[in-house]
Amino acid sequence: MTSGTAVTEAGGEPGGPDRSGGSGGSGGSGAPGGELKAGLKNRHLSMIAIGGVIGAGLFVGSGAGIAAAGPAILVSYALVGTMVVLVMRMLGEMAAARPSSGSFSAYADQALGRWAGFSIGWLYWFFWVVVLAVEATAGAAILESWVPAVPQWGWALIVMSVLTATNLISVGSYGEFEFWFAGIKVVAIGAFVIVGLLAVFGVLPGSDNPGSGFAHLTDSGGFLPKGPGAILTGVLMVVFSFMGSEIVTLAAGESSDPRRAVSKATNSVIWRIAVFYLGSIFVVLTLLPWNDPSIVDKGSYVAALDSIGIPHAGQVMDVIVLTAVLSCLNSGLYTASRMAYSLGGRGDAPRAFTRVNKRGVPQAAILSSVVFGFVAVFFNYRWPDTVFAFLLNSSGAVALFVWLVICFTQLRMRPMIERESPEKPVVRMWLFPYLTWATIAMISFVLVYMLTDDAGREQVLLSLLVAAVVVAVSLVRERRGRRAAVRD
Repeated sequence: MTSGTAVTEAGGEPGGPDRSGGSGGSGGSGAPGGELKAGLKNRHLSMIAIGGVIGAGLFVGSGAGIAAAGPAILVSYALVGTMVVLVMRMLGEMAAARPSSGSFSAYADQALGRWAGFSIGWLYWFFWVVVLAVEATAGAAILESWVPAVPQWGWALIVMSVLTATNLISVGSYGEFEFWFAGIKVVAIGAFVIVGLLAVFGVLPGSDNPGSGFAHLTDSGGFLPKGPGAILTGVLMVVFSFMGSEIVTLAAGESSDPRRAVSKATNSVIWRIAVFYLGSIFVVLTLLPWNDPSIVDKGSYVAALDSIGIPHAGQVMDVIVLTAVLSCLNSGLYTASRMAYSLGGRGDAPRAFTRVNKRGVPQAAILSSVVFGFVAVFFNYRWPDTVFAFLLNSSGAVALFVWLVICFTQLRMRPMIERESPEKPVVRMWLFPYLTWATIAMISFVLVYMLTDDAGREQVLLSLLVAAVVVAVSLVRERRGRRAAVRD
């Protein structure tokens, strides 16, 4: 696909500057440095889509949510899951019509203006660079517990280096690693749900659990033991564990049939969230009383497995959590590099980010992203309570900002898509524009409610501060660009 074609399909001006951030199909981006290769297979994208909603936070952080809200945490997961389904439907509509390696950043550029694409693209990149440090540290802690002869910082260096090499080899190697990482997560949770339900109904051979049925959902203070307000507290605790579901729309730009990939991922997001999040948490809550201290002390999944007599549950879960961490690291590096590539293609980042090697990999974008990831890891070890805490909190609400931008972009993009394609879109947002506005209201409510929470308030305020700085930089750049154009 030529550069001119890519720009035209993305809604730009033929012959004008490329602001598409990439297109699908043949992997062409229109970027001056080279084209991404369509190296991802359908099975890669299918597993990226499934695994994208299963982060390490589901395994590690769900116990705290259960302790805070009791069985009502199921409602919290359902509310956030509904919000993510709607956001993914909107993003899927745009990505199926205009596949792009820049995804929502490229669409915001086209629909809302250069400032929006620049701002949300850099904020998203910043979010994933910080996540690299978090996940590398978490993975290193597990590995050090297995092999204490290697210090934690050494394991973090090894993990980051191996996954950097994986991403540098080819997009296919990233897809292959993610296929197996995500596959392990999917099999693990699927087995957990099946075994757990068998134990709940007392039909698991050799189980220590006599089969409590659904009694634990109400036998310790009722379904709402801490009142209805705990549902909102639970929402704040689980909302960020859903970040990553949008990665498949970036990866689709490097597949042979991006529209089909996006359509499948968008249509399957409902059952993915229902099984992996609601299903697994439901099993935990039916196997154990919500206030059982082991849920927090051991982790919800380990406590549930221990309750039914599964041997070595802790060690098994460590392996699964490590897999989830490596998966998140792998995808985080891929996502950050492709966003940097897209920003470079639109002139919002150094042009060097658009250069690809002979295997179609944006080498400079990958290395630049991982360098900042290494710096963040260093901050985590050197100044964990000051510099790194600032980085962590200032990226904490970026997920919600991204979802808001997707909503507003889709409001503007739908008429543009309909003018370009008289036929019915492959993916179509339900009840447009009413559900779009309802989703905007839901996300805005969560952001406002975070201001009433001590931990949430700091995240929102610092994230808003960083966002304001990035938006200001984009507006200054845009103004200078207009002045330069007038002088020319």
